[in-house]
Amino acid sequence: MENVILLAEPHTPAWDFGEKIQKHIEKNYHTKEFVLSEIDITPFRSKEFLPHVAENIRKADVYYIQSSDKDPSKWWVELLLMKDLCLSASVNSLSYVLPNMNWSRQDRKDKSRVPISARALAKSLFSKKTERIITMDMHSPQIQGFYDESVPIDNLYSFPAVVKYIREKHFSDLENMVIVSPDAGGVGRAMSFLDRMIKANKSDPLKHDYSFAFTHKVRSKPGEISKMWFVGDVRDKNALIVDDIYDSGGTLIKCGEKLKENGAKKVLSYATHGLFTEGTNCLTKNFDSAMTSNTHYISKEGEENIEIIDMAPSFAEAIYRAQKGISISEMFD
Repeated sequence: MENVILLAEPHTPAWDFGEKIQKHIEKNYHTKEFVLSEIDITPFRSKEFLPHVAENIRKADVYYIQSSDKDPSKWWVELLLMKDLCLSASVNSLSYVLPNMNWSRQDRKDKSRVPISARALAKSLFSKKTERIITMDMHSPQIQGFYDESVPIDNLYSFPAVVKYIREKHFSDLENMVIVSPDAGGVGRAMSFLDRMIKANKSDPLKHDYSFAFTHKVRSKPGEISKMWFVGDVRDKNALIVDDIYDSGGTLIKCGEKLKENGAKKVLSYATHGLFTEGTNCLTKNFDSAMTSNTHYISKEGEENIEIIDMAPSFAEAIYRAQKGISISEMFD
């Protein structure tokens, strides 16, 4: 039997995610070789901290599941210390399971004398024992190029799970639906979602008509939008805005307002990574439905109106396939 260990910190979202991953693999593949184990992270008064794994992980294939909701700086340092811990413990391989890849929005130089933080992260995670990184819906797919010479990265897509969820929970809203990108940079992402919706519709006796629209925005400074234009037709149609990140929610709310101004009946939204830096109330007030995944967001009391789509099964499939040498890309065919 292979020695495969899923490592996660107890009492964090990563532990819950790890439990779901382990249960999915055990149920669907009838194997108990994927063992969920604890990593203890002890904090000090100086704000330094010490990770420790109690059990023997020598010669094991380790999948370290990291909580995405941690402070991004602490999140990064924990990854570096985890790498050193595993190398010192003589693991066979180390794979990072990062539901939301932090720092990925800093993927280029947009002015002089600034770092490309996404590239710096990629370089820091490399080691001879680093097997792969498994993440989902990276902000910029081209970031994968930073990892080509160091460690393979599997960028999973949330869309299959989202389309399945919408067809189960919002089927009545699919009639005459418009898929909307909230900005020009997300057009490719929204078009991919539209393709997935059309593919899923082929098996329906009643064929739905889908179309596409997008908005284009100009920022006065980071986090603030000065102008927004709308391209497309949403009059008397339901609209679904598709994005990768809910940050403050300002862009999506303004996009939703534009859609209403142009005659949309219902406006729904989905973004994979729910940071919600300004809370969720504004979003739930402005949308008929606001959906996200559990790659980052954990619901809090009073925020029950956010619909959460579970992505742990997708990560479980990717981990199992990676371990067994089975194609991961076939998950999304």
